[in-house]
Amino acid sequence: MQTTSKPLTLAEFLALPETKPTKEFINGYIYLKPMPQGKHSTLQIRLADGINQVGLPSKTAYAFPELRCTFSGRSIVPDIAVFRWENIPFDADGEVANTFAIPPDWTIEILSPEQSQTRVTDNILFCLRHQTRLGWLIDPEEKAVICFLPNQLPEVKRQFDDILPVPDFLDLQLSVGELFGWLKLGLI
Repeated sequence: MQTTSKPLTLAEFLALPETKPTKEFINGYIYLKPMPQGKHSTLQIRLADGINQVGLPSKTAYAFPELRCTFSGRSIVPDIAVFRWENIPFDADGEVANTFAIPPDWTIEILSPEQSQTRVTDNILFCLRHQTRLGWLIDPEEKAVICFLPNQLPEVKRQFDDILPVPDFLDLQLSVGELFGWLKLGLI
């Protein structure tokens, strides 16, 4: 949902306080992201945890849920933004910085029922045009993942044993069945 009737600058947007639901800045306008519901939240936490169980010990990558990424005139909040370790900004104290002014290496969006698939796809494509290596659009209702790779047509993965593509910097293997099996909270 667009919340402004006249365009703003990125600086004007960034001066606004953070809110819930989260706001994104796209082409001069503010859009609200819908509040996550059960399936969305479950997939988001399980997937981020799974990525971090592989990427954190080896210091190859880290998955940040709901992290604001501001770059190339946009300020977006992917459901999960995955960064290669060497791309994570740290402050002078060696702690993770608050501001991420770069695109994620892997952007993951989980579609909510009332969310615009077009706007979410546009954000994924925007990231890919700015050096993101992989984008996923997870549709919990369809039990499908649209996988976006730079300079390739998107591919829909929906078969239970389809293996989902992951960036080459992460030693992770995950099938469509495993991903959506998480919605049963371990009951399968």
